[in-house]
Amino acid sequence: MDQLAGDLLKRKGLRSTAQRRAVLTALQGHPHSTAADLEARVGAAGGLSRQGLYNVLDDLTKAELVRCIEPAGSPTRYELRVGDNHHHLVCRRCGRIEDVDCGVGAAPCLTPGTDKGFAVDEAEITWWGLCAGCQEGAPA
Repeated sequence: MDQLAGDLLKRKGLRSTAQRRAVLTALQGHPHSTAADLEARVGAAGGLSRQGLYNVLDDLTKAELVRCIEPAGSPTRYELRVGDNHHHLVCRRCGRIEDVDCGVGAAPCLTPGTDKGFAVDEAEITWWGLCAGCQEGAPA
C-alpha cells in the first residue's frame, strides 16, 4: 500500500511524505476511522503528532484522497471511498457505520424540491437506526 499511497499523493500534486503514506495505509481496510483510531494505528512510529495528523487529514481531504463524514453526535470519521456520492447507515447504539450506494443514478442521486439557485453536485444522506447486532441485544 505504501507505493500505491505514494503514487496517489503524487497524482494529486502532494508530496509523498511518510506521514501522509502512513495515514493512507492506516485507512486501508478501516473505513470510517476517527482521528483517534488513526493515531492509535499510526502510533509514535509514524512520527506524527496529533496536530500533524489533523494537518495530514486536512491535506488528504482537500486533495479528495480521503472523505470525511460527520455524523451528528459522533466524532468526524475518515474513509478512502471518495468520489462516488455514497451514503451511510449509522447505529444509534454502538455507532457502527456502513456504506450505502447511491439510491438513484449518478451524483447527486437525489434532487431537492428547490435548489434556491445552487448548482447541486452532491447529496449526503445518513440513515439512523439499530444494526442487526444491537437489535438482537435489545430488550424485548
